[in-house]
Amino acid sequence: MNEIPQITPQELRKRLETGEDLVLIDVREDDEVAFGMIPGAQHIPMGEIPQRKEDLPAETEIVFICRSGARSQRVCEYLQQFGFKGSNLSGGMIEWNESAEA
Repeated sequence: MNEIPQITPQELRKRLETGEDLVLIDVREDDEVAFGMIPGAQHIPMGEIPQRKEDLPAETEIVFICRSGARSQRVCEYLQQFGFKGSNLSGGMIEWNESAEA
């Protein structure tokens, strides 16, 4: 397996501001996303990814998001075996929220 690309919250913000074509998938659980999501992100809990991988775009870059970056890393690793080119939001929502306050 190849190494999973990482994207920092700062890089993601810049890319979203420029209107880059990215798909954001939040893999946290329902109770976690209730506290907020990145605008424009779609919610697919980690446990549903195997059944819903056909719903994911094959040609568009996907950034996977979770609380700390660990679960989204595992989702990227899992999907890589099916040819998906996902990036992991390093530090997850913890870093995303902290970078917004900085």
